[in-house]
Amino acid sequence: MKLKTLFISTLLGLGSMAVNAAEFTLTDATSSTDVGNWKISSEKLGFTDGSSFSVEKRQLHGGKQEGVDIILINNGKMTITLIPTRGMGIFNVKMDGKRILGWDSPVKEIVNPVYIDLESRGGLGWLDGFNEMMVRCGYEWTGHPGVDDNGQLLSLHGRAQNTPASTVKVIIDDTPPHKITIQGEISERTFKMAELVTLTQFEVVPGSTTFSVHDKLTNKADYDNEYQIIYHSNFGTPILENGAKFTAAASEVSPFNDYAKEGLKDWQNYQGPTKGYDEMVFNFKPLADAQGNTLAVLNNAAGNQGVAVGYNIKQLPVLTMWKNTDTKQQGYVTGIEPGTSYAYNTKFQRSLGLVPTIKAGETKAFDVTYTVLTSKSDVKSALEKVAAIQKGKAVKQVMEPIVDLNAVE
Repeated sequence: MKLKTLFISTLLGLGSMAVNAAEFTLTDATSSTDVGNWKISSEKLGFTDGSSFSVEKRQLHGGKQEGVDIILINNGKMTITLIPTRGMGIFNVKMDGKRILGWDSPVKEIVNPVYIDLESRGGLGWLDGFNEMMVRCGYEWTGHPGVDDNGQLLSLHGRAQNTPASTVKVIIDDTPPHKITIQGEISERTFKMAELVTLTQFEVVPGSTTFSVHDKLTNKADYDNEYQIIYHSNFGTPILENGAKFTAAASEVSPFNDYAKEGLKDWQNYQGPTKGYDEMVFNFKPLADAQGNTLAVLNNAAGNQGVAVGYNIKQLPVLTMWKNTDTKQQGYVTGIEPGTSYAYNTKFQRSLGLVPTIKAGETKAFDVTYTVLTSKSDVKSALEKVAAIQKGKAVKQVMEPIVDLNAVE
């Protein structure tokens, strides 16, 4: 544990000595260290000038979750669970002890990546651990599984989410409002293939209903490389229900495949759990303000609960919406997924200009913000922000998928 700008008098019982911030290293692969179960709080830090908060690291045991580390951030308003062992993904968000963001997957445990074979089931092994609210799909590749032009099998949605963080740090600002930052480093290094390192950063302010991720992807290799990323953000009950609605600032929407054509006209609206629904996916071309910022909103039928997902189209130029309104047991969920790419296999997206290149030594930044909407006024305000970006323009419905999967299968 590294103490940096910390109230040492509080933690160590020394004389009065206040400095500027608190930094704790929880995990560091370079020194083979880990603090084990651990907790810090506003009380331990001596903060009395704002909302109380705590950050706790726990290790899970039993079944396929054996050895998984989780971090619980209680900011006094909500509790967010991060999973360093699973690519620093976000498991769920709770308020007053009840889940507000997240979903019920058939995968009940937080699965340790050692139990996942990404190439099983023809490249669908990623699904054996899929149950998080936010999953990073990338960074070497993303999208549906398939054989690339060079003959390599690209498994579903890449490797980042099943890569444990090499380092994990907690940083807490000494000055109000005492922003909480959780950093994790995710490395995708393969001899002769790639050397991509992502510094993930989760941020939340005590007392707030907004949190964000700020990731920096660096190509550590001496050669340029391709990269892709989708921020697969997944929401079920209590927001998702019959009559729930999705709103996004966009110029056009198209179906992912022929099956999704059936639901194109009703893309904004959700059914309740429906056996045999399968899944429908829609591709959006987002609109943004002058700075490139845009917003997508999911709200419940009453319009008094929801979530707003903000991102920048200069970093993440496309948006995917995934409807999986199957039965509750099968996983009743929808995905709001800003990304560099849609969910097609990589080889189909190069011609669309959606497989970017990161130069040797270059760093790319990605920022996504989530706001929990807890009232009608919150939902109304978020929808007004979308409308301000949309400027009264209709979202054009394009009937044909942008990739003809029938021609390539």
